[in-house]
Amino acid sequence: MANGKKLKKIITEIFKNHGLNRTHAKISSDAIINAEYVGAYGHGLSRLKMYCERISKKVINPKPKIKIKKISQSISLIDADNSIGFVAADIAIKKSIQNAKKTGIGMVAVKNSGHYGLSGYYAEQAVKKNLITMIYTSAPPAVAPYGASKSLFGTNPICFGTPTGSKIPFILDTSISMINRGKIRVAARNNKKIPEGVALDKFGKPTIDAKKALEGVQLPIAGFRGSGLAWMVDILSGVLTGSNHAGRVKDPFDDFSGPQNIGHLFITFKTNLFVKNYNNRIKNNIKTIKKLPKVKSIKKIMYPGENKFYRFKTNSKKDIKITETVKKDLKNLSN
Repeated sequence: MANGKKLKKIITEIFKNHGLNRTHAKISSDAIINAEYVGAYGHGLSRLKMYCERISKKVINPKPKIKIKKISQSISLIDADNSIGFVAADIAIKKSIQNAKKTGIGMVAVKNSGHYGLSGYYAEQAVKKNLITMIYTSAPPAVAPYGASKSLFGTNPICFGTPTGSKIPFILDTSISMINRGKIRVAARNNKKIPEGVALDKFGKPTIDAKKALEGVQLPIAGFRGSGLAWMVDILSGVLTGSNHAGRVKDPFDDFSGPQNIGHLFITFKTNLFVKNYNNRIKNNIKTIKKLPKVKSIKKIMYPGENKFYRFKTNSKKDIKITETVKKDLKNLSN
């Protein structure tokens, strides 16, 4: 167990020692600790070693010259110069929010970026400004397109966020695979099994062995529908932004032959574009659904983001549990 504030300082210093400036190091450590607090361990401390390795092997640029191109009052394109993804995404969501506040809608595309952690982390920033947001990002090959026997799409998360008229935002942040790849990597590093029905090994057979799953194929949600959603995200975050797509995003853990060139797309807009009483309408929407009769196994109907909100509230008051593997990473990276 370790104190979150102390851990954040340690991670910030590790990133600084790897060449990031203090601001970029802090942005990155904040995102990693947030992932731990919300229980997304596959996007937290377990990835720290990978980010540092990619910086050391010069496939993440610790001193990027990030360029923001103004397309219109509402639209911007960011060339992240192969920066760590946390920094590119932080700049992008802030620019998207800024554009939306000025014109009603903000759209920001990012190219030459890397893995940025949790999409919901950035969605929350927009929702706190009373904006609705949609966020898309590409990822390395993990899921086979429907009908194919080889992985090509990433787990390509889809994220949507909206204010709810209460302190708990509605944040839907979900990968198009049965479980996200980070969970499988954590299981592999800690020699644990994965659930049935989420992956196939390299021979196309169902597996609960995490290491075999990483060598094989992850299964999409809802068959061809999940494959279609993955394809949609590949187009929006890859084809549209000028980034890698169609299976060309490099695996951050295994492929150090060059930068990932991941693309992101951030869309934010005001809640009052079409109606003036959005808050009342969304409150009514949620209230109506929560009052529906419940099945026996469910105590409370919850909307996306509620569980995460409560996890963060609880976990941020406690020390963070650290695995032996992460302990070794922190020790080695701090030397």
